[in-house]
Amino acid sequence: MGKAPVNSRIQVLLGSWSWPERRRLAELLRRETVGGALLLAAAVAALIWANSPWSEAYEALHEVRIGPEALHLSLTPAEWAADGLLAIFFFVAGLELKREFVAGDLRDPRRALVPVVAACAGVVAPAVIFVAFNAGAGGDALEGWAVPTATDIAFALAVLAVIGRNLPSALRTFLLTLAVVDDLIAIMIIAVYYTDELVFVPLLLATIPLALFTYLVQRRVRSWFLLLPLAVTVWALVHASGVYATVAGVLLGFAVPVLRRHGEGPGLAEHFEHRFRPLSAGFAVPVFALLAAGVGLGGLSGVAAALGDSVALGIIVGLVAGKTIGILGATYLMARITKLRLPPPLAWIDVAGVAVLGGIGFTVSLLVGELAFGQGSERDEHVKVGVLAGSLVAIGIAAVILRARDRVHRKACEAENLDADGDGIPDVSAGSVDGEENPG
Repeated sequence: MGKAPVNSRIQVLLGSWSWPERRRLAELLRRETVGGALLLAAAVAALIWANSPWSEAYEALHEVRIGPEALHLSLTPAEWAADGLLAIFFFVAGLELKREFVAGDLRDPRRALVPVVAACAGVVAPAVIFVAFNAGAGGDALEGWAVPTATDIAFALAVLAVIGRNLPSALRTFLLTLAVVDDLIAIMIIAVYYTDELVFVPLLLATIPLALFTYLVQRRVRSWFLLLPLAVTVWALVHASGVYATVAGVLLGFAVPVLRRHGEGPGLAEHFEHRFRPLSAGFAVPVFALLAAGVGLGGLSGVAAALGDSVALGIIVGLVAGKTIGILGATYLMARITKLRLPPPLAWIDVAGVAVLGGIGFTVSLLVGELAFGQGSERDEHVKVGVLAGSLVAIGIAAVILRARDRVHRKACEAENLDADGDGIPDVSAGSVDGEENPG
């Protein structure tokens, strides 16, 4: 027996990106560019509104309560957006992530472990840096140790979609996976450390509609009048338990089967993703950004006072340096341990850019700040400035790195001329694509 081609024997770190997988995720990136632009525009509008002469109207909007108090659903518009609308985004993210684990590049356990370990390190390193900055600060400063540990998955993916349209699709899968794991860790931290009372009865009751939902989708039932009430019930019960309700979206997404049965059309996960992604990217996430990103800075004096607090400084350095060190360091260590290699043309500078992007902390970071120091307190205001400043610095650094790499990858694709005739099929006359023999 002859030896297998060298390319086919190489185990890659972030994905071998077969042609169908590469094409699917490339199309996904193109579609998400519009959604990412909407999210960033909404965030800028919110920031301007919250610091304009009309800021009182923005604050008043956050004081309105909508919904039945008896069901623990008397929430402000910002809470409905963060807990409710963002659950739609997490549902779509759960669908996509499960597809990667079942039928995509993350079905290899060793490869799937890389972003999971990176996410864990990306939580630990910022926490250590924050503690180092505040060890001698006294008072309640150390209560905010978890603020810089969370990556805002919606903002991070939006920025990547806008600035990196030509980046290898494996980078997006890597960022999506580590961001979802990061958020799940943050939710556990909130539940264990910051939640005064976790109500277990609603949490246990949520397993009943979740089990029914899982049973129906496993039998390929698509009827919205059956599935939607069950999904809403799961979300409401998880919310009533005190757990960050977006976890319900992830659980529901993971319940949907990925593989299609013989003779049927698109798989159910693909069907739901096609239906819900426009709602998520075009409405849910931009509205969430408009209601969540309006951080009042209090003018130059307020910013200066915040930056003089070790809490804000610890958050900024934790988000920018801690996330980068944790994610990049863990990924490199996993590459050495598992003997996995980056697939060409990926380079470590690409991974570094995504690691810096992990420093965008927003929703969960602000929530942790409120839980740690009390809503409206002086240090809560300092947390807002620190989270905003750290996130903006992370976006700026990541944009410089990834835009430069985006140009490199675009030129490489043009040089390869893989699809000159635009028929969606690589124009390769000999050799292989991603280590697979070209059947043409």
